Amino acid sequence: MRTPRQRIEAACADRGTPRVVAGCVALIGGGETDPALVETLGGPAGPRYLDSPEDQRYWLRVWGVRGLLWALGLPDAPSPEDPDVVAALVSALADERWRVRENAAKVVARHRVDACQPAIAALLNDEIPRVRVASARALRVLMR
Repeated sequence: MRTPRQRIEAACADRGTPRVVAGCVALIGGGETDPALVETLGGPAGPRYLDSPEDQRYWLRVWGVRGLLWALGLPDAPSPEDPDVVAALVSALADERWRVRENAAKVVARHRVDACQPAIAALLNDEIPRVRVASARALRVLMR
């Protein structure tokens, strides 16, 4: 069984990284995307979340952010500072679900998305310790 990173890298090789990134951005924004991409991002059970109750659909946003974590580092990826990517990350950093916020902070740190610094700084006081830790790390990376 392949890891999420391996699945995402394979999808980028098959579909093209810009297309995968666009699908991830759509998911983060609450939009729809190809069920096959959802399966790539979330595993075999992923597509069932396309029709899940609203309180479970946040997993689509988690997976969209995770897709950016691995796809943005590939050679043919859009810039992490691309306006659509930045807007998606800023939205994810303000998400009501902590897993989305935590993973978005990890993307910001890994890809040094400087445009997200104000949104990251706002999370230093998040109610969830994991979000605070990920945000503090991201801020340290951005300030180097």
